[in-house]
Amino acid sequence: MRGGREVHDLVKAGQLNEAYVMWANAMAQRVDPLADDDLTRTIWNRIVESAEQYNEPGIFTSLHGFEWSSVPGGSNLHRVVMFRDDADKVEGLVPFSNYDSSDPEDLWNWMQSYEDDTGGKVLAIPHNGNLSNGLMFDDVRVNGESIDIDYAERRARWEPVYETTQIKGDGETHPMLSPNDEFADYYTWDRGNFGFELKTPDMLPKEYAREALARGLAIEAEIGANPFRFGLIGSTDSHTSLATKREDNFFGKVTVTEPGTGAERYEEFMVNPIVGDEAIIQHYETLASGLAAVWARENTRDAIWDAFQRKEVYATTGTRMAVRVFAGWDFEEDEVHRPDFAAEGYGRGVPMGADLFAGPEGTAPTFMIRALRDPDGANLDRIQMVKGWVGDDGEPMTKVFDVSWSGDRAPDANGKLPPAGSTVVGADFTNTIGSAVLGGYWVDPEFDPAQRAYYYVRVLEIPTPSWLAYDKAFYGNIDLPEDAVMVQQERAYTSPIWYAPAG
Repeated sequence: MRGGREVHDLVKAGQLNEAYVMWANAMAQRVDPLADDDLTRTIWNRIVESAEQYNEPGIFTSLHGFEWSSVPGGSNLHRVVMFRDDADKVEGLVPFSNYDSSDPEDLWNWMQSYEDDTGGKVLAIPHNGNLSNGLMFDDVRVNGESIDIDYAERRARWEPVYETTQIKGDGETHPMLSPNDEFADYYTWDRGNFGFELKTPDMLPKEYAREALARGLAIEAEIGANPFRFGLIGSTDSHTSLATKREDNFFGKVTVTEPGTGAERYEEFMVNPIVGDEAIIQHYETLASGLAAVWARENTRDAIWDAFQRKEVYATTGTRMAVRVFAGWDFEEDEVHRPDFAAEGYGRGVPMGADLFAGPEGTAPTFMIRALRDPDGANLDRIQMVKGWVGDDGEPMTKVFDVSWSGDRAPDANGKLPPAGSTVVGADFTNTIGSAVLGGYWVDPEFDPAQRAYYYVRVLEIPTPSWLAYDKAFYGNIDLPEDAVMVQQERAYTSPIWYAPAG
């Protein structure tokens, strides 16, 4: 294949960037330089064989899947396609590609055909939308047509989960969208897409999870279905094939940014724009990770996929904290500490990712929350509840409530909780502040039984060093820009619980 030979020769000549640009241009133009189904099928089957070889139900689960890398106009609409099935159903496939189409609806059609042909099951997980320039949660479809009930129902079915945080920036919310949220500006990437178009403020509401969830409620009120009804996960998006997700063990986004590669580790372009230097994003601005956490009964393909499908999953920025939340109508505060907390939660309420329907007259939803720190990580700062709804004027609204927190802090007269403090010195910190475990009980003080709403939990750790701080401590005098993040607060985001009024 001529295209393969050209890429091979560029790489062997040390011209890695030129090889990448050649591939990226082919992707953007949707001209496959290796257009050969037999070759694609051969490579895919090798991947399937590898996944089967290492799959050990109950010990280590490998799931079959691929990434569909749609980039219309240089805007990131990537999806990860994940199968519930074993090799007997997925082997021999030709995975759907951006060369086939950059429209998610065509991907869904392919997924429907797969299920019809094999009897299998498949779902898709969109990447975080901060490089989509407003396309990820747009008011219109990629084909330019308006969102209708069929589109909304299909999107909600095929894409039950959304990757809200990963190496290429955090996608929960943006300080312009959540100006009263002091934790909103967390690894914010908001300069443009993949370098072809600068960002404008009107794009932001269509890129971030919190706002999209609220906009979905507004769309549902208008057309009768919610296209943005998704659970939340995190992922690495690392291209190194290494499970190095901690701040003190970060091998970089790609191999050229591995430890010891010198200035390239910090200066490598994550976005190398053609629209001007103001859109440049470099590797020092990356997160070390994101993780997907799953509440499944078994460590098997079936159980894990089913948890994704029902949205009983949550995101973290790399920390391995455990978080659980249940909503109901009659939970009591002391039940948060019961040994059968989960049994009562399932028995009398609903977990993250589920629907809560209208309760007894005169009641408000009650929530039980538990959060346990990463066993090898930092203590917890606080538990927060994020609520979204549609205002009387039809506009999406969101608000953050502090639920429980560590130490003897108390909110001030304006309801603001003081910071937990910080023990970070260079690349060191101690767990002399914060709590190893936090329990939370919350009743919505502003509940309107006639108003649709969503609720998700955000849990914050105490401040800890970033991967740059660990690099600086290890390598000594590395030269970092003034805006380099040296101290951060890792966090978890649960999937929402949606409230729907009667009728």
